[in-house]
This record gives sequence, structure tokens and C-alpha cells, in this order.
Amino acid sequence: MGIEARRSPLGLIILAMLLEEPMHAYRMQKLIKQRGKDKVVNVRQRASVYQTLEPLLRLGLIEVRETVQTESYPDRIVYAITDRGRDAAKTWLHEMLTTVGADFPEFPAAVSVLAMLTPDEARKQLGIRADAIRKELGKLDAEKRGAEELPRLFLLEDAYRTAVLQAELAWLQNVIADLGSGSLAWDDQWLREVAAKFTSND
Repeated sequence: MGIEARRSPLGLIILAMLLEEPMHAYRMQKLIKQRGKDKVVNVRQRASVYQTLEPLLRLGLIEVRETVQTESYPDRIVYAITDRGRDAAKTWLHEMLTTVGADFPEFPAAVSVLAMLTPDEARKQLGIRADAIRKELGKLDAEKRGAEELPRLFLLEDAYRTAVLQAELAWLQNVIADLGSGSLAWDDQWLREVAAKFTSND
């Protein structure tokens, strides 16, 4: 399996940081949070960075530069990017920027089986999601105002997330309105009729 098939968002972020300078995993974790990258990659588990470093090391994309010994902390392994890692980072970046539909998020999967709920239940759950999105948009707007001095280049991911959330909120509001008016509705009998009509017996 080639390096392209093993790409991951967190792996790309780690390689990008190592392009700046060699560093240990603890510093990577701190920089990911300081720079807000934890909003675009999953580092909820403390071991996420370490688990991502292992395959990068095994594939020769990074190497151990040195082990720093300290009195108050466990020894820290300093990693550096290799030439192969530089090539992989650029390849991954090109592919992630241009590939459409590579991810399978949870929400579209849930929408695809919305008929498991009644229309009223669906409207309630989508309303909860819409409220959560409004809160997230408010948070992003506050962060934007607090980072006005930063160059636009370093705010692009937040601008993208804002645009995506605004589009989803508009979609949610339309669906919620249609569920409320009854123009989007279903019941068990209607679902059975649709299943019989469109399900092949082959």
C-alpha cells in the first residue's frame, strides 16, 4: 500500500509542523491547540498524535532526530521530517484540496434514514442541530473579531467552516419549515408503498 493511501488530516498537520522545525509530540499537541487546528483534526484522545506518529515513522516520512532527557518530565523524542515525508506532505495536500466526496460524515448517513423517525421527531432533532450550529457560528464570529490582526491566510479554515455551517443552517431551516407545514411528511403506510414500488425483487 503506497503512502498516498495512508494519508490522514492529522498526519498532514503533523508533517506541516515538522516542515517548520523538528519537535517532540508534546510540542505538536500544544501547537495544534494554540493554532486552532483541533477544530479541523480529531485530537480528542491524548494519544492521537502519538498514534499518528507511529505509521509516519514506519513509512519513513519522519525520523527520530534526538531524545531529550529532562529531570521533571519523561524523555521526549524529537522527530524530523524526511525528504520522503516532504514529498508525501505535498502529495497529500494536493489530493485533499482537490478530491471531492472522499469523506463519509455521520450526518448525511443519518439523514438517509430519517424515515426511522416520525416527521415530528425529525423536526425536533433537526431543530436541536440547527441551534447547535447557530451557537457554533456565534463562537466562530467572536473568534474572528478577536483575530482581526491575523493575515487572511491563517483564517481560511475558519472562513470555510463558517460558510459550510451557514449553508447547512439554511438547508436545515428549509427542511424544518417543510416538516412543520406538512409539505414533507410520511407515515408507515406511505413508506411501505414506496418500498414496494421502488424495491427490486431480483
